[in-house]
Amino acid sequence: MSNLNNQLVKQETEEVARGIRLLLARPLLTAAADEDGFDLVRRRRDPIAKWFDYYCGWRAHIEPRLGHARLSKVADRPDPSRPARRVRSSRAPFDRRRYTLLCVAAAELLAVPVTTIGLLADRMVQATAAEPELPTFDPTRRDERSAYVDSLKWLERCGAIRPVDGSTESYLDHADAKVLYQIDPTLLVRLLAAPVPPSRLNDPEIGALLAESRYGDAADPDALVSDNQRNLWLRHSIMRRLIDDPVVYRVDLTAAQLGYLASPTGRRIIARGVQQAGCVLEERSDGYLVIDPDAIATDTKFPDDSSHSKVAALLILDKLNETADWLPAGELALAAAELLDRFRSWGKAYRSDGGAQRLAHDAVAILRAFGLAEVRADGAIRALPAAARYAVERIRTDEAGNP
Repeated sequence: MSNLNNQLVKQETEEVARGIRLLLARPLLTAAADEDGFDLVRRRRDPIAKWFDYYCGWRAHIEPRLGHARLSKVADRPDPSRPARRVRSSRAPFDRRRYTLLCVAAAELLAVPVTTIGLLADRMVQATAAEPELPTFDPTRRDERSAYVDSLKWLERCGAIRPVDGSTESYLDHADAKVLYQIDPTLLVRLLAAPVPPSRLNDPEIGALLAESRYGDAADPDALVSDNQRNLWLRHSIMRRLIDDPVVYRVDLTAAQLGYLASPTGRRIIARGVQQAGCVLEERSDGYLVIDPDAIATDTKFPDDSSHSKVAALLILDKLNETADWLPAGELALAAAELLDRFRSWGKAYRSDGGAQRLAHDAVAILRAFGLAEVRADGAIRALPAAARYAVERIRTDEAGNP
């Protein structure tokens, strides 16, 4: 019996760890998109939700009957590199107008369980006309209909709305198109992950939207807060960065955070949390790295040959690792141009004028996103310590080819 109990405990531990990483990679997990993954999270929802609450201060809303799980991730440093993107072929990031229409549409959809694309458009015309700071929605213009369709397609992909009759894209060409939607109001509300509802804000700054009152002013080392608040903020702020950022450098942490990580209690708590998530905490003199051996907890990988820019980034990284100094932006463009010249049938999207500069720019953006390089105001770039993990070891050989 004890062996059976041990096996059951081991299975639960592994499933909880996998569920945590699934939600880290996809904070909105639906049964329609990943039936097996959602079923695992549904079965282990209590320990998964408790892990996120204790270690990160994040709420995991898991709705077994509605078929979705939403991890409300909050950070004091908004990440502009992950914008909402158009679901249609271009995959271009949302502009200000699309974000505006997305928010207005979500607010209007909360009022009804079902609606049509035309009725919703009429409600949005009235809603935007009533707000002096918003341009009135004009469905007679194609560019406005395009932005409107993109916002609805994004909600559709999330599962907040479901077309039961008709196609959303048909509205692009015909403002009188007939599309019937069914709305999931619970999921619609969960899409916004913010401690403070926007309707309660007096301050328009995004920092006010992300303020978490339970910590008080614990982030300020000179603030008078209780030990419980300080320790809570330290545990949550450190774990959030460790599991959300590709690498965390010591220079980017406060003295209090470094002290917490250096203390026996703090180190033990963080290490236990990382282990429970099925990951490994790697500590170096310059920083910390959380590694998922199964690569479940991330939605993007590096190295990876899934895009031309990632391939270029890896080759540029070789060049950066060869020097400890700053590399001028012009040399990066030359390196990208050499790459395009060497492989004539590769990187066709970068063959137009300025293609080498665009390729270098995209490659550098990837290196920055993974914490492997930093860029100066003049465009010069240099490798950060984590880049050494990708350095090519050159073995010297004699004339006979022996190492």
